[in-house]
Amino acid sequence: MQAGDTLPDVTHKTRVRDESIGGDNPFRWQDKTTDDYFKGKRVVLFSLPGAFTPTCSTYQLPGFENGHSDFVAEGIDEIYCMSVNDSFVMNKWAQDQKLENVKVIPDGSGTFTRRMGMLVDKDNVGFGARSWRYAAVVNDGVIEAWFPEPGLTDNAEGDAYGESSPENVLAWLKANK
Repeated sequence: MQAGDTLPDVTHKTRVRDESIGGDNPFRWQDKTTDDYFKGKRVVLFSLPGAFTPTCSTYQLPGFENGHSDFVAEGIDEIYCMSVNDSFVMNKWAQDQKLENVKVIPDGSGTFTRRMGMLVDKDNVGFGARSWRYAAVVNDGVIEAWFPEPGLTDNAEGDAYGESSPENVLAWLKANK
């Protein structure tokens, strides 16, 4: 992927809260498409190897969550966090992280991530297929700016983090008004 490319058209299987269901687990399945998330909006999308993992939970996700108002001030409508995790995991992680601003997108089978060219094997740490860490500024479904971590490869040693950081994406937005 690169600036100017259009996001892949994918349907995500999500679980959404529906109080009409009642009970302890008032959620229902809802299909959400790429257009549902990105059409007519300028958003930041960031993707990471996995929910509940250290860098993702300690730096990247909290950084975007806590910096939300700074991104809005730079013309961003939404911030989305995607991972090759199912909707149950992503919703539980959002709850655990007490998210109010960042919305999570499950890519349980890795279809979106594969079509973005960012699906890698992480068998060396017992993860299986996961997303390489990246961020993007997306305007109406078209990538405006692309921030992949260097070294894209299967079973990479370590977990590169910096290019896709909230600080780096925000600096780009401020420099490219």
